[in-house]
Amino acid sequence: MDGNQRLLAQLNQDLETRHGLSLSEYRILVLLTEAPTGALRMSELADGALSSRSRLTHQVRRMEVAGMVLRSNCPEDGRGVLASVTAEGRRRLAEAAPTHVESVRRDFVDLLDAAQLKAVGDVFEKVDAVISDRDSG
Repeated sequence: MDGNQRLLAQLNQDLETRHGLSLSEYRILVLLTEAPTGALRMSELADGALSSRSRLTHQVRRMEVAGMVLRSNCPEDGRGVLASVTAEGRRRLAEAAPTHVESVRRDFVDLLDAAQLKAVGDVFEKVDAVISDRDSG
């Protein structure tokens, strides 16, 4: 647990220091830019960010004030809320991505050999699948 917390704290610090973005903001921007339309329902975004809807709402509100995202009503039903990445959000993500990749490589990937990376990947795929199945069932 200590290693996980230290790694996440370091990744967050690198993004905050160099780009004024938190790791959670970075994750939200990645999810939005990977969506085919650049937008996701807030409920889908919360699921993808592994965040509570309440926490995500506050985070997205701050990102909206910073010009990185826009919120709007869903055109399909009018009840849901969409979060859309803006040009500013795309710019901030593109600027921060090399720093994040560098940090992940320096503080995780480059510390492990190929067999260790495969083992970590296998373990977390299994953990994710079991917990995801349990949560959805």
